[in-house]
Parts: sequence; C-alpha cells; structure tokens
Amino acid sequence: MRKFRALLVLLLIALALAILISSIILQQSESPRLYSYRVVKIYPHDPNAFTQGLVYEEGYLYESTGLYGFSTLRKVELETGKVVQLRELPPNCFGEGIAIVGDRIIQLTWREHGAFIYDKHTFEVIGEFSYSTEGWGLTFDGQRLIMSDGSANLYFLDPKTFQIVAKVEVHDRKPVSGLNELEFIEGRIYANVWMEDRIAIIEPEIGKVVGWIDLSGIYEDRKKPDDVLNGIAYDPINKRLFVTGKRWSQLFEIEIVEK
Repeated sequence: MRKFRALLVLLLIALALAILISSIILQQSESPRLYSYRVVKIYPHDPNAFTQGLVYEEGYLYESTGLYGFSTLRKVELETGKVVQLRELPPNCFGEGIAIVGDRIIQLTWREHGAFIYDKHTFEVIGEFSYSTEGWGLTFDGQRLIMSDGSANLYFLDPKTFQIVAKVEVHDRKPVSGLNELEFIEGRIYANVWMEDRIAIIEPEIGKVVGWIDLSGIYEDRKKPDDVLNGIAYDPINKRLFVTGKRWSQLFEIEIVEK
C-alpha cells in the first residue's frame, strides 16, 4: 500500500510538471496582440528636448534629456509644458532614462557607466552608482529598478544596493534588440524600440512580448533622423498614457485600441 501511495504521489507530481511545462510552452508560442491608438489630448512639449526618460507624478512630468553639453533633468508642468525646475548635467555626461523611487530620482547616463541619484524635491545630487553596460531606459516596478542597455536584455536592480538581481532577454520569436525608454504599467513593461514607431509590451518575468502598439503617424513634424519616438509616462490614478519623442513639440495622451 505504501509503495502504491508513493507511486501515486510521483505520478501526480509528474502530471503537475507536465501541465506547467505545457502552459509555459503555450504561453511562449502565443502571438502578441496588436494595438493601434487614439489621441485623447495633445500637450505642448519643448521642441529642443532630446527626450531620453519620462515619468509622470502628481501633475508633473519628470524628464531626462540627452546630448553632450545639453543633458538635463527637468520637472515640467503637464498642461503647459513649462519647465519649472531644471538641473544641467556635466558636459561630459549624456543623460538617459530616469525613474522615481520614493523621494529619489535615478538618472542613467549613456556611455559613462554611471547614474546620478537626486533628491526629488531639490534636484541635488545625493549619490551615484556605476554599471558595466551602457545606460538607456529605466523604470521602477515598486520593488526593483528595471534597466535597458540598447540590446534585447533587461536588467533588474535592487533599488538600495543597485546590484543586478535578475536579467531577462526580451523576445518575440527572436530577440527584440534596441530596447530604449521604459515604463512599468500595471504589471508589464512598456518599451520604446530605438528608431521604430512602436512600443513593446513585455511580460517581465519571462521577457515575452505580449503586445505591440503601432504609433505610426502620431507625429510627422520631424526635422532630423533621430527625432524618433522616445518617452512613455503613465498616470496610474487616472489611467492616462503619455508618449512623446526626441525634439517633438507635442506630447500625446493616448488610448490604445486593439486592431
């Protein structure tokens, strides 16, 4: 009888594992959902801002801009586009993604392998940390910082020690490289793809792209090849999604619409 029970337990465990593996395989093989957009409202945006990172909080946008000699951290009124607070980066630093963690703002730099930690209220530098990759996009999921480096990889960092605690490769049948500005929205990562007018919606733990937002045609007044879509912010209270781009004169509140 004991042998029979032990065998039954083993069979049940094997069945549970088989179901789990089948579920994972099925999830991995499902095609991403395809979305378009509807513009809800248009706000002014500084056409000189080479947008690298964007976060919304309590009526303001916190924005990181790039280019050597022109990189900034700024606080911007959503409704007017007015810059109400600004800090310039050293001329040898190229500003990249930002994230708000409590009363701190974390700002990456591109090829300088280092990030600045600011007091959110004063914009004073209160710390720094380094990383081995390039710095591109950054967001915060409430527990971990999530960073991109222009590859298909996403890195999860402890927000206190800034050590990498996990890493995933983002894929849609094949690796999706060029991951840039990031925003964590209701359990998923939204990522700009460098030089493309689309946003990937990513399942964080497995790196699978579960959706694509096609933003073709949203902004046509582009003067230079790198005036591309880059900048995602989310208002979790009012469920508003904002997007903009490098040197765009407009910021868009959009609703995503399934195709």
